[in-house]
Amino acid sequence: MASLISETSQKIFTPETLRAAAKQSERCLVVPVRLRRAIKKYLREQEDPYMRRKVLRLSQSFSNIKDVNLQLVAETSKELVADPLKSMEQSQRWKIKSAYGDIGLTYRDDETVAYVASRMPAVYSACYRVLSEVRRRLPGFSPTKVLDFGAGTGSGFWAMREVWPKSVEKLNIVEPSQSMQRAGRSLVQDLKNLPLIHGYTSLQALTKEVRKSERQHDLVIASYVIGEIPSLKDRITIVRQLWNLTQDVLVLVEPGTPHGSNIISQMRSHILWMEKRKFRKAKVNKEDSKDLIDLRSGAFIVAPCPHDGHCPLEKSSKYCHFVQRLQRTTSQRAYKRSKGDPLRGFEDEKFSFIAFRRGQRPRDRWPLDGMKFETLKEQRAKRNPEDFEIEYEDLVDAEETSDMIPYEEEDPSAYDSDVMETDNIIDNDEEQEETVNANLGGGWGRIVFPPVRRGRQVHMNICRSTNPDASEGSFDHEVITQTKNPTLHLQARKSFWGDLWPSGRNVTTAAS
Repeated sequence: MASLISETSQKIFTPETLRAAAKQSERCLVVPVRLRRAIKKYLREQEDPYMRRKVLRLSQSFSNIKDVNLQLVAETSKELVADPLKSMEQSQRWKIKSAYGDIGLTYRDDETVAYVASRMPAVYSACYRVLSEVRRRLPGFSPTKVLDFGAGTGSGFWAMREVWPKSVEKLNIVEPSQSMQRAGRSLVQDLKNLPLIHGYTSLQALTKEVRKSERQHDLVIASYVIGEIPSLKDRITIVRQLWNLTQDVLVLVEPGTPHGSNIISQMRSHILWMEKRKFRKAKVNKEDSKDLIDLRSGAFIVAPCPHDGHCPLEKSSKYCHFVQRLQRTTSQRAYKRSKGDPLRGFEDEKFSFIAFRRGQRPRDRWPLDGMKFETLKEQRAKRNPEDFEIEYEDLVDAEETSDMIPYEEEDPSAYDSDVMETDNIIDNDEEQEETVNANLGGGWGRIVFPPVRRGRQVHMNICRSTNPDASEGSFDHEVITQTKNPTLHLQARKSFWGDLWPSGRNVTTAAS
């Protein structure tokens, strides 16, 4: 068991470092200038006078797919057990055969151009948010060989390039739409130091052309594609194939809707169940020693779940999802329509995701273990009288600067992607250097839904682990008060939806 304890288990957090480790959410994201210019150049080359109409038609297609998927599930779920063949025959009329299996939309040239103009920046923002957290939670993880399933126009690749700018050496993409593949190649044609990219129309084509010894990938990502497969059987088949091609980390991203969250929950349950079954069989067969079996088999969740047990939201009216705000690009503001009101300069992209890693979850120290917190009354009792004295010069300076506006936010409607930024872009290796990282033990819960601040109280919904090995979890409503714990209250006030929340098994206050 000692082999499962990571090097970070001896790290002791302080109140000052807890906030840095817990921060996972991104504020209003600005799409990189290189991607915005690539999109603008691509759309200029198309010269389509009916772009707005095509964007609207694409949006309606997405809505129709969602309605059909929900109707398909409702009509066939009861018959699937009694007569699987009958239910599959009835569902064929909803589907379009493709290299994925059965999907609900075929991307031709018109749909591809509309997708680049309206949806690509939002999908990029969700992928960037997810991969950024994977990078923070796994600081030693740097993928060199990547598989992007359902790559589309390359939103996942652009996000990977921002998160790991010098890491990826070989990229395999699976995209059945030739129009999407052409658009993806056009968008990256001006980039430098590109990895070796191979395109395939299906997973079958990939496994046929690539030798078995070279099929494993450090990172496999499937974003906004599993939901286009109405059949649960086909989804599970696809995800199992992706997991078999994964050497280290598998990431699934879906829209932040009840349907998308349900898909993520189903795939989560299946992969964990499948790996636990393999682990039990390996132990029964006794092919190797227990320590070797522990290290090479199994799977655990990197994010967002802090545990590997049953999802506590499965039988509730809530669903697990997150949100990423992004500034709209010039193409989005030009071609998107609003319902009567002026189009905002930003949009909120809701998404659900799951990130798996092969192996056993590390037994890391819980962040609040052994920490001692003071109450507000005790903190005030320790203050010195000198802390209340205010120098006259400081008071005068404060009065003179009270009427000054320290920062004036730019009007999002006046934002121009080609004017307001330069090409002086800092690599993420230097810009996002993290000094403190949240470990993968069960001590870091997840804040689901926005925290509510009420006076000196902060109300939060937290998904957390309930035991040391993170095999079970719960969804709790927690109230942090300033009187009892001003340190955690300050952190709670600065926390956002999607951030982590520290826990401990033996936390005490000074009074106790």
